[in-house]
Amino acid sequence: MSHNTFGHLFRFTTWGESHGPALGCVVDGTPPGLAIEAARIQHWLDRRKPGQSRFVTQRRESDTVEILSGVFEGRSTGTPISLMIRNEDQRSKDYGRIAEQFRPGHADYTYWAKYQGNRDYRGGGRSSARETAARVAAGAIAREVLNHLLPAPVEIKGALIQIGPHRIDRGAWDWAEVENNPFWSPDAATALVWEEYLDSVRKAGSSTGAVVEVVAKNVPVGLGAPLYGKLDADLASAIMSINAVKGVEIGAGFEAAALTGEENADEMRMQDGQVRFLGNKAGGILGGISTGQDVVVRFAVKPTSSILTPRKGVTTGGEEVDVSTTGRHDPCVGIRAVPVGEAMMAVVLADHLLRHRGQVGL
Repeated sequence: MSHNTFGHLFRFTTWGESHGPALGCVVDGTPPGLAIEAARIQHWLDRRKPGQSRFVTQRRESDTVEILSGVFEGRSTGTPISLMIRNEDQRSKDYGRIAEQFRPGHADYTYWAKYQGNRDYRGGGRSSARETAARVAAGAIAREVLNHLLPAPVEIKGALIQIGPHRIDRGAWDWAEVENNPFWSPDAATALVWEEYLDSVRKAGSSTGAVVEVVAKNVPVGLGAPLYGKLDADLASAIMSINAVKGVEIGAGFEAAALTGEENADEMRMQDGQVRFLGNKAGGILGGISTGQDVVVRFAVKPTSSILTPRKGVTTGGEEVDVSTTGRHDPCVGIRAVPVGEAMMAVVLADHLLRHRGQVGL
């Protein structure tokens, strides 16, 4: 299996499976001299780990990170940083029934077909969202790169803005509220609606989708390049690579289709000798290059495919069966996708910052 690496100058390769002994990543391109501590990486992993509320999978994993290489006496050496996270709570027996079955909505059939019948069916193996723990670890290193190289730290924050049909009230947006509920909701009132809705979904053995928004502040102007190194193109690729993501938009995104040219234009004026934008429909990116405004990305996450309700499927032998997926699963995988989206934003920005410095010497 190839294509396990993302990025150019700042790049990471993930490895491991959902029910293997461990998973992790190798991060390459980190400049020397950065303060790298396991505790700082752990902070971001703790935000993603399972079992933190009744609204996510009850698999119990500490997600404790181990630094294997690339750091000496608390500083990056400039060599590859290898990070490992051990799996601690696998229940492979839960998946014995589907060893020969293709579950609807999963990657079972496509993996089986592509890799000539070789498939780790335990928890989805390599296709499991468990892999995203390694991405969050890589994202923690990327944040250190950004904060080390830029005069003002880049602030990357994500929030859940929709679960199922229920959207937040954007007029009630409060970033401080995001840390006060299990949904990363910036709207306290909507978090209560989601709680009741997800309880009913969970008890029915079903699942629901979600929409996540990630915002990066203090991004310098100039990151990205036309035509095939666009910042928004790489962001879309990074976010689309996250498990269960089925749509990505930048700035106004699909809503821009309903706007006029006048409404969509982010007008400009001068303020204190600097260009200032009067709007941000572009999501902080014009012509593939950052404008210095907030970079805004939203993405849609499909309902978790692992549900108790029997769905029509087939077996490896061509038999038609009804498939019901047991085990421990997120009723809304979008909840834990928030820190994953933040991590992928950090990785792309760190990569583009290094590419920008390499081209213009800034």
